[in-house]
Amino acid sequence: MEFAVSRAGTTRITLHGGSDTTACDDATEQLAENLERLAAEGTIADWEIDDADVYEHPTAPFDPYTITLEFSVTVVVDAADADAAAEIGASAIADALETADVDAVSYTSAAAASVA
Repeated sequence: MEFAVSRAGTTRITLHGGSDTTACDDATEQLAENLERLAAEGTIADWEIDDADVYEHPTAPFDPYTITLEFSVTVVVDAADADAAAEIGASAIADALETADVDAVSYTSAAAASVA
């Protein structure tokens, strides 16, 4: 049986930006490109970036910003039941994000499975 498995999390991206807004926009764009590539490859079924906030401001001129991004990702898996699907989906999501070089991921929810 096919299940859609979703999981929410956060990641941090460090980059140079001219302002808080520019840095947040650039980080959101960078994460969106990575997630869109995973969707185009069929590795994930859906994704959403919920929020971007400055985690750490530059301490000196030309120092980078660190931005925290909240996101959710969905994969579709075949499994016998929802519990097995959640376990398989959580692993698939972690592998996909690692492959896309999404670093410092902290999950803010357990994997949730529903019939696709």
